[in-house]
Amino acid sequence: MALLVVGSVALDSVRTPFGERQEVLGGSATYCSVAASYFTDVNVVAVVGEDFTDEQRRIFAGRRIDLSGLQTVSGRTFRWRGEYSGNLNVARTVETQLNVFGGFRPTLPPAYRESDYVFLANIDPDLQQEVLAQVRSPRLIAADTMNFWIGGKRDVLVETLRNVDLLFVNDAEARDLSGEGNLVTSAMVIRAMGPEVVVIKRGEHGAMMFARDGVFMTPAYPLEKPLDPTGAGDTFAGGFMGYLAGAGSVTGPAMRRAMVFGSVMASFAVEDFSLGRLSRLTEEEVRERYRAFSRMTEFEPLP
Repeated sequence: MALLVVGSVALDSVRTPFGERQEVLGGSATYCSVAASYFTDVNVVAVVGEDFTDEQRRIFAGRRIDLSGLQTVSGRTFRWRGEYSGNLNVARTVETQLNVFGGFRPTLPPAYRESDYVFLANIDPDLQQEVLAQVRSPRLIAADTMNFWIGGKRDVLVETLRNVDLLFVNDAEARDLSGEGNLVTSAMVIRAMGPEVVVIKRGEHGAMMFARDGVFMTPAYPLEKPLDPTGAGDTFAGGFMGYLAGAGSVTGPAMRRAMVFGSVMASFAVEDFSLGRLSRLTEEEVRERYRAFSRMTEFEPLP
């Protein structure tokens, strides 16, 4: 089953302790769709400017990604500049140029409106609601958000969450949204807002999933030198949602496997700048790292 992804396509300028890149391909829809394409067909809704080149568009070529919903309008593509210091879990935004993304209104092609699996990236919650008004009867709606929307459009965000089945947030966002300091309590508060499942991303400390059948946790894959964490959270969501859509299942066991595949894809994303590592992945590498996660977390039960 196809996955609908609605978010941003951007050009990022990034500096980390391990190097610097200028105007490389980024954006939530980009990372999510490329990661998800290893598991299922992906339909992308986003906007770019006239300066978006064929070379930049080529990252999507040859993959299970449909760009019928990628709008090209007059103006410049969304740009973000950020820096990471010693703590790679925290990005410092140096500059944001919304450009054509500032006027983005997601319009779904007719075929996209029948999507069974929907991922709403961390765009304005008003836009998330516009998408929800266009899809007919999705099996699973997942969303992401960020502190900017939690602080600036909380009422609209809370209204949106009433119609969301699964929410991805990082630990700081979970605390801000819930008003609680403890992550377990935070997840309980957020689930009461609407989402049956809450996934809390914790960077190098892994991820936690809170659902009706309990709590499930995955570690982060141990890497000696992650180069660029930009887009890791969106890549996690892409691996998670891509696996579920490809499997056509939303059962508890499927959700747990999706957590591992999300962690697998995020671990590859941080190994290079931009989409460098994700673009040259093989399916066997994905399967082998899944097996590595299994070996890392396997232990004998008590007799």
